[in-house]
Amino acid sequence: MKLSKDNIIHLEDYRVKSKDGKTVAKVFTGRDRGEDVWIASKIDEIEKSFESVTIIIPDNIYSINPSFFEELFVNVVLKLGRDKFLDKFKFESLGNYNFDRPLSEAIIRILRKNTAIG
Repeated sequence: MKLSKDNIIHLEDYRVKSKDGKTVAKVFTGRDRGEDVWIASKIDEIEKSFESVTIIIPDNIYSINPSFFEELFVNVVLKLGRDKFLDKFKFESLGNYNFDRPLSEAIIRILRKNTAIG
């Protein structure tokens, strides 16, 4: 397993921007957006290649809803389970946004769906 800056996912890199390149979105919301970031970030590949993964939440974010996190993290949560996911994935907020509640809700939803299906 490798340790390097390649194991860092900056959500800033995935914010919706205006045509002139100025950041517009102050929220990460919805399954579609979560899926877009999942694909673009290659989070599954990063998880396989590194001992830890850091998710950096940018400054001036107002909201990240559980459905965004749910779609972004579904595969890694199902693979690792709650505790190993939280051990491996470290979250750093550059601003004041508290991501704990939506992240926890997303993990619960992912695991509940898996149990209901299985």
